Amino acid sequence: MVMRQLFLGLGLCVAACQHVPEAQAAPPTSPYVHRKISAAGYDVTPMQPAEVARLAKGLTQEQRNVLLKAGTEPPFCGGLLENKKSGVYVSALGGLPLFRSAAKFESGTGWPSFFAPFDPDHVIEKPDNSGGMERVEILDARSGGHLGHVFDDGPRPTGRRYCLNSAALIFIPDGQPLPAQSQPVNLQKAYFAGGCFWGVEDIMQRTPGVIEATSGYMGGRKARPGYHEVSSGDTGHAESVEVLFDADRVTYRHLLEVLFAKIDPTTLNQQGPDVGTQYRSVVFAADAEQKRTAETFLRELSKQPRLAGRSIVTTVEAAKPFWPAEEYHQDYHEKHGGTCEL
Repeated sequence: MVMRQLFLGLGLCVAACQHVPEAQAAPPTSPYVHRKISAAGYDVTPMQPAEVARLAKGLTQEQRNVLLKAGTEPPFCGGLLENKKSGVYVSALGGLPLFRSAAKFESGTGWPSFFAPFDPDHVIEKPDNSGGMERVEILDARSGGHLGHVFDDGPRPTGRRYCLNSAALIFIPDGQPLPAQSQPVNLQKAYFAGGCFWGVEDIMQRTPGVIEATSGYMGGRKARPGYHEVSSGDTGHAESVEVLFDADRVTYRHLLEVLFAKIDPTTLNQQGPDVGTQYRSVVFAADAEQKRTAETFLRELSKQPRLAGRSIVTTVEAAKPFWPAEEYHQDYHEKHGGTCEL
């Protein structure tokens, strides 16, 4: 505990972390890509320019003019204006679902109109004063492509009119499978404890396919514990990390491989200089499949030459309530710069 407090006071990780002295440090450059997931479960993280450029190669000239140059197609000329079939309208640049047919209505303006988006997180609104008019432009939240404008003269229940260019949309009728880019993220959660949660959070945030890693406490007896209570060892909690990951991009097995490449599963209630039950190593399984995978992995790990003559003390337990740690513990290495090797 004394050792941990010393390192905390110095603003360093508990192991081999390298930081620029605070007085000379420039604002740290984040090594992480924090992904944004919509309420409907879609990845709406803004695309990098290179990805937008790659996707734009498959667009028609009309689509490029609308999506990339904020152009407007002539009224009553769009191919989706008269479409009355049931289905979903997705972005022509990246496939993010934008509007449902159930929200489409005849506005008489000459452009496809909707009174509500598929998910508010999928559409960005921003002021547009071009052409001497004050309007609100709407953009695809993921690709940033121009879609049209929104006005406050629509029907109930929203009173809004999302006025779209057909060229910005692709219609997918009901019964036809959505393409991969139009599918929600296959989100799953995993929970790991292995010493200082700063380090576990750090390596998980660096793992492709991980959406977010949150430091916190699990496995104890008290609801909503604080850091100092957990540090005393009286609550029974372990410093833990909740990992939200895209199971289509990274497997649970791979997360285990990443974790145990960095921590020592043979030291009881200890990782490096951190000693105490709060620093024990635990795999908190969220379901029966995770439990089987973790137990199989640890059996295989025990046979590796590097662990010869030593016994694995890491336990596999059912996940218990997870309590996020205080804000100053979150994204510690991103905030302070440097990296941490457990």
